[in-house]
This record gives sequence, C-alpha cells and structure tokens, in this order.
Amino acid sequence: MTGELRRSLGVFDAVVIGLGSMVGAGVFSALGPAAGAAGSGLLVGLALAAVVAYCNAMASARLAARYPASGGTYVYGRERLGPFWGYLAGWSFVVGKTASCAAMALTVGAYAWPEQAHAVAVGAVVALTAVNYGGVQKSALVTRAVVAVVLAVLAAVVVSSLGADAADFGRLELGGDASAGGVLQAAGLLFFAFAGYARIATLGEEVREPERTIPRAIPLALGIALVAYVCVAVSVLSVLGSGELGRSAAPLADAVRAAGAEWLGPVVRVGAVVAALGSLLALILGVSRTTLAMARDGHLPRTLAAVHPRFRVPHHAELAVGALVAAVAATADLRDAIGFSSFGVLLYYAVANASAWTLTARLSWTRVLAAGGLAGCLALAFSLPLSSVMAGAGVVAAGAVLYAVRGGGMPESGRRD
Repeated sequence: MTGELRRSLGVFDAVVIGLGSMVGAGVFSALGPAAGAAGSGLLVGLALAAVVAYCNAMASARLAARYPASGGTYVYGRERLGPFWGYLAGWSFVVGKTASCAAMALTVGAYAWPEQAHAVAVGAVVALTAVNYGGVQKSALVTRAVVAVVLAVLAAVVVSSLGADAADFGRLELGGDASAGGVLQAAGLLFFAFAGYARIATLGEEVREPERTIPRAIPLALGIALVAYVCVAVSVLSVLGSGELGRSAAPLADAVRAAGAEWLGPVVRVGAVVAALGSLLALILGVSRTTLAMARDGHLPRTLAAVHPRFRVPHHAELAVGALVAAVAATADLRDAIGFSSFGVLLYYAVANASAWTLTARLSWTRVLAAGGLAGCLALAFSLPLSSVMAGAGVVAAGAVLYAVRGGGMPESGRRD
C-alpha cells in the first residue's frame, strides 16, 4: 500500500542524521587519496570542497523549505526545471549513492576483517537494512550513538597528533608541489565526505515543521562536519606530511602511531567501523526515499512506492536498495566506488543549484550562491580521475536514454512558482 510517512524528526535528529553521513567513514578513507592528488595543497582542496558544499547546502535548504517532500533534488528539479531534470537528478543520486553505500560497507569490512572484507560488507548491508525497516526514528536513535562515538575517536586522534613530539606545523605549508588540477581533484574526492547533508532534505516528509527545521539543520550539520574535518586534516598533516599521508591506506591509524600513541590504533579501527556503519545507515535511508519519490512518479516500478502499514517506511524501496547495495559490495573496489559516487552526487547537486537559481527572478546573494555552486559542482565532477568520469558519464547517459525510450514515464507536473 502507498501512504504518507510519519513526521517524527526534529532539528536535533535531522542534524544528527546529516552528521552520521558526513562525519563518518569519509574522514577515514578520503584524506589519503586527496593528499595523493593535491600534495601540499590538501587544505586548499578541503576548503574548496567546503565552499562548494556550502553553496549546495544553501540551495538544498531553500528548496527543501519550499518543497518538504521525500526525494530531495529529484523533487526540486522536477518542480523548478521540468520532469527530465528531476529524473536526471534522481537517477544520478540513486546510482552515485548506491556506490557510496558499497564504499561504506567495504570500509566496514576492510577495518573489521580485511581477509573477508566483501562478506562482512554484505552482512553490514543486510543488518542496517533491517534497522531502517523498523522505522526512521529507530534509525535516528542508532545514528545518535554512532555520531557520539565517531566524534570522540576523532577528538582523540586530534589531541594525540597535535600534542605529539612528531607534530610539525611546517608541514601545513600551502603550495609547494600542489597543482590546480591536483587541488580540484582532491576537492572532488573530499566532496564524497561532505555530501551527507542531502540526507536531511530527502527526509522531508518525516521531519516536523520542515519549512523551519530543514533550513536550520542543513547548515548546522555542515558547519560541525567542516570543523571536525579541518581539525583532523591539520593534525594528521602535522604528523605525517602530505607525502606520507598520500601513500597511507589508513591515515588516522598511521597518524596516532607516528605520534607515539600506538594504544589508540585499535580504537581508531573500531571508530572507522562505527563511522562506516553510521554512514551506511544514513545512506540507505536517503537512497530509499529518493527511490520512493521516483516510483511514485512512475520512473521506477510503482511497487517501490509502497509504505509499510505499521512502520510507515517505504519498505519495498528499502529492501530493493539493500539488495542492490549488497550485490555491489560483494564485487566493488573501494577507491573506484568513491570516485564514481562523487561524480554522480556532484551532478545531482548541479541540478539542485540550477533549481535554486529559479527561486528568484532578480540578481541576489541567493542567485550568486546558486551560480557558484553549479559551476563548482561541474568543475569538481570533471576533474575526478578519468575512469570515474567515463564510468559516471556512461551510466548517466544510459539513464537519459532510458528516460527517452520510456517517453518520460510520468505525467507532466510543470513548474510551480
């Protein structure tokens, strides 16, 4: 059966769900590849990713207040730009975030049991799909505990690194071996870790007073995540330097070891597992809601729009997403998944910024941010590794062809002013 979702989340829970996606496994997995791309320009790349994320967050907040429904930019693009652009955003989101889910599941496996990483990843997907099936409020409670643990672990890493004799703040020097292309690529990879605030917007039908709650929750979650990332990046760079950081597969664990705090190694490993589980929980939540919105409009099988009569969750969508993510996690490579995910999600936010541009007819700060966000998303998307760009562009093009073949797949909804 179809129906309405239950509005049970306030500002605090909405912020926590966003943090569960952002201050999660991204900080454990994305710093190394980003340092490898940018060298001594890592902090510049982090700042650039944060600026683009801020523009996207403001666009998402304004749009979510206007359209407080499940689906996020899928809904905003459909209403502001037309059905095709909404569909393209939804397709990019579902495809990109499915890869993100697989990346988070594989992070769990890599830290918990490296020899059986894929099996552990599949098990994690199944377990968290079951948690989400029980209702969004249960998911929010689990995410609170996850965020508390991860922030505590990150604080321990920062304190041990900055207080160590090995810390050398001269390693934070900007420039050096950095190139414009490397900084852009690093920003694109680091964007993978910032994109979690979208979970707040995609839960529009399950938030109390969404026109007030969502615009407050999104910038709060992004601000807390940015502070945490800057502190971690500065502390790890001060101990390892950009060269060693770029070669590290487990940079936070290597940082505490270099700082002489070997006892923190197992704690960091547990923190990475908990962080990845928290991100995976919130990601499955968001992908299933966008799937629900697309199914309601006929872009995906309508059975995926079913809402459980007791738990009031899109249970068919959650089961389908869980099964797909489990299949990808059984075969995917972690680093490829991060690049592929970033490409899809950056295109998703490009549509969000283009939609936000239409909210006012005159030039304003709102339009300046939307234009900056649109340009930034496209620049970062096409600066990613070539394999990620080609794979992502191919999948997005396949989605566009499918839309054309099906003749749109939904009634014309038009633009609503």
